[in-house]
Amino acid sequence: MDAKAATNFGNMILNRTIFKYAYINTTASDPGGKVLELNVCIDMPPKVVSDGFWANHDQAAMPMQSTLPLLELQILTIFVITQCFHLVLKRIGVPYFVSQILAGLVLGPSSLKISNRWNGFKNILFPYGIEDVISVISLIGYAFFLFLCCVKMDFTIITRTGRKAWAIAFCSFMIPTFVGLVVCYRFSEYWGHKMGDFEAKNLPVIVIGQSGCYFVVIASLLSDLEILNSELGRLALSIAMVMDSFNSIVTGIGTAFVSSLPADLSKGADGAAHVKAFLAVFYYICFMVVTPLVVRPILQWFVSRTPEGRPVKKEYTYIVFVMALAVGMLALVPKQSIIGGMCLLGLIVPEGPPLGTEMIKQLELFCSWFLFPIFVTSCAMKVDLNMHVKSEYVYVWLGFIVAIHLFKMLVTTGICWYCNMPMIDGLCLALMLSCKGVVDFCTNVFLHDAKLFSKESLSVMSLNVLVIGTLARIGVKFLYDPSRKYAGYQKRNILSLKPNSELKIVSCILKPSHIIPIKNVFDICSPTSNNPLVVHIIHLMELVGRSSPVFISHRLQERIGSGRYAFSEDVIVTFDLFEHDNLGTAKVNTYTAISPMGLMHDDICYLALDKLASIIIVPFHLRWLEDGSVESGDANIRSLNTKVLERAPCSVAILVNRGYSSPFNHNDNTKQIAMIFLGGPDDREALCLAKRTIKEDTYHLVVYHLVSSNKNEEATNWEVMLDDELLKSVKGVYGSVDNVTYEKVEVENSSDTTAFISDIANQHDFIIVGRRNGIKSPQTQALASWTEYPELGVLGDLLASPDTITKASILVVQQQLMPKP
Repeated sequence: MDAKAATNFGNMILNRTIFKYAYINTTASDPGGKVLELNVCIDMPPKVVSDGFWANHDQAAMPMQSTLPLLELQILTIFVITQCFHLVLKRIGVPYFVSQILAGLVLGPSSLKISNRWNGFKNILFPYGIEDVISVISLIGYAFFLFLCCVKMDFTIITRTGRKAWAIAFCSFMIPTFVGLVVCYRFSEYWGHKMGDFEAKNLPVIVIGQSGCYFVVIASLLSDLEILNSELGRLALSIAMVMDSFNSIVTGIGTAFVSSLPADLSKGADGAAHVKAFLAVFYYICFMVVTPLVVRPILQWFVSRTPEGRPVKKEYTYIVFVMALAVGMLALVPKQSIIGGMCLLGLIVPEGPPLGTEMIKQLELFCSWFLFPIFVTSCAMKVDLNMHVKSEYVYVWLGFIVAIHLFKMLVTTGICWYCNMPMIDGLCLALMLSCKGVVDFCTNVFLHDAKLFSKESLSVMSLNVLVIGTLARIGVKFLYDPSRKYAGYQKRNILSLKPNSELKIVSCILKPSHIIPIKNVFDICSPTSNNPLVVHIIHLMELVGRSSPVFISHRLQERIGSGRYAFSEDVIVTFDLFEHDNLGTAKVNTYTAISPMGLMHDDICYLALDKLASIIIVPFHLRWLEDGSVESGDANIRSLNTKVLERAPCSVAILVNRGYSSPFNHNDNTKQIAMIFLGGPDDREALCLAKRTIKEDTYHLVVYHLVSSNKNEEATNWEVMLDDELLKSVKGVYGSVDNVTYEKVEVENSSDTTAFISDIANQHDFIIVGRRNGIKSPQTQALASWTEYPELGVLGDLLASPDTITKASILVVQQQLMPKP
């Protein structure tokens, strides 16, 4: 195209980079000027690599006129501006995708012309039409981002969704959609007169987009707010899965039907056109049904060929990549997008290890964290917020958006109220389902590229995503606190148990080395017919290759028999044997919880709350070698223990396993149990637990009562009275017990305490102490500043120190934290 012919289409714009000219076409396909087309001219073949700084610029290409250096500088600029925005906005709870969009607005036509130098730099670095070039390069990142999100989805969650979730999903989507479409078509003439035919005919697209929600957006919201595995979070995920699935199927059928009809429907469609449209719908249904039936067995065969605990072969992942592209191309037959076909294959891929996890490991870094942010920013560069928009247009769009969201929130809150949910939880759920995210923004840009949105409507819809996405996130964070339900207004500890009542324990296992030590603690609890033991074992696994947390009760559901959960089978078998050995005196329930590492404490605390447990037992994060040195440590387990100590609805005990094959190191039949008592609620709770060991003749309990001649300024007379009353049972006041020894030990300072601990540490098989958090005493005051692990307390930290020679396991007990009045 020569310059003279090009100027007939619009304005000619000079450019100094890889594009020689850019012609703005506003008349070729849209006389109303609602859609702008850019016709850019470029030399072919283009100069890809620059000749460098030392080249002769009269003969060689300038660096900015070479495609590769220009692309590298564009990517660097995008990431720098995005990180600058996120560094500030993350402190007020604004999501990361907002920073990506703001970076695009700064680099696009929306930014204010601060100075001629900035405007000139931006025109050189991002010439007209370059956002489409970057989009094409990074589009593969967006496609595989959605593919990985579908891989993480557990589509079977729909079959486990209750009636409440189905009711909320259909009502909150269908009712606003139906009302909005009725208003659109009932008053179509009015909207056409008010806004013009182009804007009026696209109002239904806005209605459907605002009524629905995307599972990816809701899962990202819950993950960022750390409520993914909360009760309300699980409900929101189930509802989002149903809404997204229903919306995708309806949209796919509508796309297949409408795309097969003639472009100009004003002249009508004959019977052959309708047959062609229905045939496209039939192809779409066959595509949705046949693809899983053919592909799923192949993927299952890949999994079956993978040894237990090993990643899948690289060849299998390459085959899945090719299959994703092939299914995407096959989706073009029923008039669907390539991305839609790839998402379908993502749903078919078995989530979790080994295949789903390996796919995510291969693609997530490059696609989700490199190409996808570039794609979002390049899409935002197409938005122009500086353009003039008629006020009546804005009023209509905002009216539809506000009305639909208010109606949707009203319907959701009303159904939650009818289902006896708290109003605050219902409002939070409504905000979650109304949240907009990066997928909504990209969808709006696609609609603009498909000429269904004008530049004006794209600007308004982009602002809508930014505002609603941010407000919904901040609103949920402000209103919903998942830890408030763990507040213990009812006493749930061992000290408050009635005589001869059952002891309910929740214990968590994260590694195979935790199984035997936890089992030995239950043996020490000495279950009897008069004092039965009810144990709830929760096997915690990190959520990898999934977006939905999983919680399985193995007593209520089928046991997991696949190789992926062989460890859970070991847990089940071990504690089934414990229940069999203590038949009639102990009952064991096992669970498997798959959730993010940072949210595992919610699973533990919720199970303890639901089962009315008196104590939670968690493993310590360190592991020792036989010579007494530390073998390994896990910072994630330590963080988990800290959160459980802070939020647990009952007492908590941390098990420090310094034993090896067995925590009992003596060869005789009597096992030596020690309880170190200084006083306070934690020590009283620990003593109550220790007293359960004397119900078994094979255990000998020694209670060391450390006292000082100096009066403890922190202890009140009431605390001393409670300590003395509880110690009477081990002092022999109510009658001597053969397997209990009480020793009163005078220690004046921390040095005496350290020497005493060193003397007795290796004389016992098991030692129980209280955490005594926040309690000061002369016996331990100087040691407090040297404590390495505050979660163990002073004595527990001293016993767990590598400097202390012992083979005994230590149980550090903290009594239930009651809320302050």
